[in-house]
Amino acid sequence: MPRDRLTPARLGPRDVVHVGSAGLRSRPMRVVLSALGIAIGIATMIAVVGISASSKAQLLQQLDTLGTNMLKVAPGQDMFSGEKAKLPKDAPGMIGRIPGVEHVGAVGDVQPTVRRSEKIPKSDTSGLSVKAASESLLKALRGTVRAGIWLNDANGRYPSVVLGSVAAERLGITVPGQQVLIGKQYFTVIGILDPLPLAPEIERAALVGWQAAGTHLDFDGHPTQIYERSTDASVESVHKLLARATDPQNPQNVEISNPSATLQAKAATEGAFDSLLLGLGGVALLVGGVGVANTMIISVLERRHEIGLRCSLGATRGQIRIQFVTESLLLSGLGGLAGVVLGAAATYVFAASGGMPWAIPPWSVGGGFAATLLIGSVAGLYPAVRAARLPPTLALQAG
Repeated sequence: MPRDRLTPARLGPRDVVHVGSAGLRSRPMRVVLSALGIAIGIATMIAVVGISASSKAQLLQQLDTLGTNMLKVAPGQDMFSGEKAKLPKDAPGMIGRIPGVEHVGAVGDVQPTVRRSEKIPKSDTSGLSVKAASESLLKALRGTVRAGIWLNDANGRYPSVVLGSVAAERLGITVPGQQVLIGKQYFTVIGILDPLPLAPEIERAALVGWQAAGTHLDFDGHPTQIYERSTDASVESVHKLLARATDPQNPQNVEISNPSATLQAKAATEGAFDSLLLGLGGVALLVGGVGVANTMIISVLERRHEIGLRCSLGATRGQIRIQFVTESLLLSGLGGLAGVVLGAAATYVFAASGGMPWAIPPWSVGGGFAATLLIGSVAGLYPAVRAARLPPTLALQAG
């Protein structure tokens, strides 16, 4: 009669998970401490990516709201005299005739400063300026009035003023109806603007009507900045014609810029320091992996009797290796899940406190969790090989 060959016992996926989790269930406190290192590393990485993505999403939202189709015209340096050039008085009207232009707004600098009262020294300007403003300026900037009204044909000829958001804060003006001193005359505040990210110089200005500036503040009528808003499709064509339309005789004296380029550049460089912070998260993740490896080695030393008993009952070396690698993967996986939750929660708190949209790239979650599994498998490989090489007799004697 031929001998029946002995076949090794086989472990199904369910049995592998059950055996691999046995060591974790018996030492819950050690599992928590070991998984904490992994969780901190993953939470750091996800929070860094999530906070950067949320901040970038907010900038992109601002760009969508404010638009990238606004160009700013300013006087450059006169090539012959070397002094700052002046824009023609009719420049806003000439720009408005360019095909594709929707709105044109202009401001002009005036000499007097704005103060809360005559008790404030003239030298204390608080970094604020006074500008004459055209009625169409607010439409060109897509600005909104937080309180009060904007300048119009009726109030723009009288001593009335609209304050930018920063100017109102520095002057201590919270509601319209109060007065501020511009030069030697008091002007009544009729409106306060919301912030204007594309025109920070307007935020720090006191805006008076174009006609009132000429009557009360000796404004010469030359605009110092012109804001042009065109259709998205015609931005490039308008840009080519803008200098010649502004000053046909001296187009070289005209400077043109795109204010939205600043926000675009900021959005593009938002993740400039991500690599450094992700490196710190990677170091924390590596430390967590070392902790997992240390835990698994100690687990092998403590459970030599169990290993010897399983080997004597027919467990193969491969099954012993699978048991401890599975245990390491489960330990890292638990830490990874906890880290994902902590990182997402930290991003949500940061985004909510700053009024930002909550944005976490899916690749950061998937990549972070995959990194934990990779570290878990590497950390558990050496202890698993060491456990599989233990002779059953010596392992039983150790018990």
